[in-house]
Amino acid sequence: MDRTLKTRLEAKLADRLTGPVRQRQDQTEIRVRPADLIEVLRTLHDDPQLEFTILADVCGVDTGDTLQTVYHLWSDETPDWLRIVVDGLPREDPRVPSITSLWPGAEWSEREAYDMFGIVFEGNRDLRRIYMPPDYTSYPLRKDFHLPDDSARGPGGGVRHIEQPYAPVAGTEHSIRRTVKA
Repeated sequence: MDRTLKTRLEAKLADRLTGPVRQRQDQTEIRVRPADLIEVLRTLHDDPQLEFTILADVCGVDTGDTLQTVYHLWSDETPDWLRIVVDGLPREDPRVPSITSLWPGAEWSEREAYDMFGIVFEGNRDLRRIYMPPDYTSYPLRKDFHLPDDSARGPGGGVRHIEQPYAPVAGTEHSIRRTVKA
């Protein structure tokens, strides 16, 4: 843990943090509001004592109640990775500003978080589906997303045991190699 980093973050960003600076092993974590995200990241990127010039990842998180965006940054100035958590995005309309003005490579990670969680990155010039078809209406990594045969919907409903294979539709006794008894 880099205690100097913790001191610098508290000194430069204290009024914009929504909780304490947390440190564990080689990772430091801060939490910010969506409205403060760009200013916090600009400070982290441009300040000569911080210089977090490498963005490793942007991802979405579904806590069950709200959505989050998480950013992982790296700097030559510290051995610690920095995790920035933007907390409290509403499930109905999750929006955060795009960070492509600071890290142009964030465009693809933002598109992925949009596609999987429905988080809108305002200012991303190409915010469209990256995995799912353009007309798809759901977000597969949200906790409220269920597959039609999801076992969480009912006890045993739509779930078959792994040892019970389906017989081919046009199967005959000669085309089916073995029969599983219930």
